[in-house]
Amino acid sequence: MSEAGVYKAAHKQYAATPPMGWNSWDCYGASVTEEEVLGNARYMAEHLKPFGWEYVVVDIQWYEPGAHSSAYRPFVPLEMDGYSRLIPAANRFPSSAGGKGFKPLADSIHGMGLKFGIHIMRGIPRQAVHANTPVLGTDRRAREIASNNICPWNSDMYGINPAAEGAQAYYDSLFRLYAEWEVDFVKVDDIAASRLYHIHHREIEMIRTAIDRCGRPMVLSLSPGAAPLEYGGLLTTNANMWRMTDDFWDLWPLLKDMFGRCEQWYPFVGGGSWPDCDMLPLGHIGLRSVDGGASDRQTRFTREEQRTMMTLWSIFRSPLMFGGELRDNDAWTLSLLTNEEVLAVHRDGRDARPLYRREDRAVWVARAPDGGIYAAFFNLGDEPAEVSAELAELGLAGAREVRDLWERRSLGQVSVLRFMLPPHSSRLVKLEPEG
Repeated sequence: MSEAGVYKAAHKQYAATPPMGWNSWDCYGASVTEEEVLGNARYMAEHLKPFGWEYVVVDIQWYEPGAHSSAYRPFVPLEMDGYSRLIPAANRFPSSAGGKGFKPLADSIHGMGLKFGIHIMRGIPRQAVHANTPVLGTDRRAREIASNNICPWNSDMYGINPAAEGAQAYYDSLFRLYAEWEVDFVKVDDIAASRLYHIHHREIEMIRTAIDRCGRPMVLSLSPGAAPLEYGGLLTTNANMWRMTDDFWDLWPLLKDMFGRCEQWYPFVGGGSWPDCDMLPLGHIGLRSVDGGASDRQTRFTREEQRTMMTLWSIFRSPLMFGGELRDNDAWTLSLLTNEEVLAVHRDGRDARPLYRREDRAVWVARAPDGGIYAAFFNLGDEPAEVSAELAELGLAGAREVRDLWERRSLGQVSVLRFMLPPHSSRLVKLEPEG
C-alpha cells in the first residue's frame, strides 16, 4: 500500500466513534474569547469528560480582532503571519501573543485531558492575495494560487486554484502550523456545499493530503451542508464527518426535516466516517449570536423535542457537538448529556436504519454489541399518536426483556412495543439479548 493509502486507512481511527464536544458558534458566534473557551473546557473536564465528551472547538474568525457576534464585519483587516496564514487575534486570545499561536491554549486544554479544535474557512485570505504575500514551501505567492470562487456569506477568503503550482504547498504549510499548535480537530467551512460552487472536492482532497503530511492526527470535519449525497464516497474517503444540513437551530421544522436527511445518509455511518446532523442548540444559546431567528435565549425546543433530538442523533450516531454555554447548564440539560445508557447507543450501536416512516410516526433500530436491539420510537406529528412495532418486524421471535433508556427502568417482557407518545416526542428502548 502507498504511503497515502496507509494514511487514508489510518485517519479513520482518529474518530473511531462519533466525536463529542463543545463548539463556540451557537452561543458566541464569531466573537468567543480565550477565557470563555477555557471556562467551557473546565466545565467539560469536570462534568462531561467521564461520559466521553472531549473536544473543545473554537469556531469561525478567531483571527478577527473586532468580531462581536455572528454578524461578520466584511473586508476588515485580519491577523496574519508572514506566510499568508491567519493567526489568533491576541486581544481575544492573549496567550497567542508573540507568535505563539494557539499552542498555549491547546496546552491548557490538553492539560485538562481534553482535545482542542479550530474552525477555518476554505481558501487563502483576501488580504494575502491583495498584498501578494509569500507562501511557505514554494516560490509562488498568494495571488498566483488564488481563485475567485469566493464564499458568498463571508468575505475573509479567496478560493484556491487546485491546479496552480504552490497550491498544495499552501495547504501543507497551513496544517503544519496547526500541528505545531497541537490542534486535534479542524472544521473546514464553505467546502462541503458552497452556495455558489457546489462541493469543492479538489480542495477536500488537498486538505486530506495536507493533514496526512503534517505528522499529527487531526479529525477533519466539513461544513456547511447539505453535502451532496452523490459525493458520499468522496466524503467517506477523505473526511471524518460532514454536514448533512445547513446550520441547524432550535426550531421544530428543522428537527423534523432531519429525519429525512438521516434516512438518506444512514448507509454511510460508521468506520470512522460520520454524517453530521450539526450542533446541539441546547441550554443557553445566542449570547452573542443573532443567527437562527433569535438572540440571547434558552433553547426554544420543548423538553420532549430536546429528547427527540438527542434520541435521533444518538441512534443515527451523528457527532454530538453541544452549542450552548456549558457553565449555564441546568440539571435537565446536563441530564441529556450524561445518560450513560443513551450514550452507549451513540458509542456502540451498529447498523442503524429506519424500520419505517408512516406519515408522522417513525421507528429506527440498531444492533447492540451484546446481541440486543436498540429501538427508537418517534411521534413527529402535532397530536398524540401511538407508535408501535412487533418484535417480528425486528427479526425477533417471542418476547424480550425491554428497558427504557432515558428513564433507566425495565418495561418487563414484551412481544409488541407500543407507545402512546405526546406530540414531537420519542421513546428509546433496548431489547435485551435472548437468554
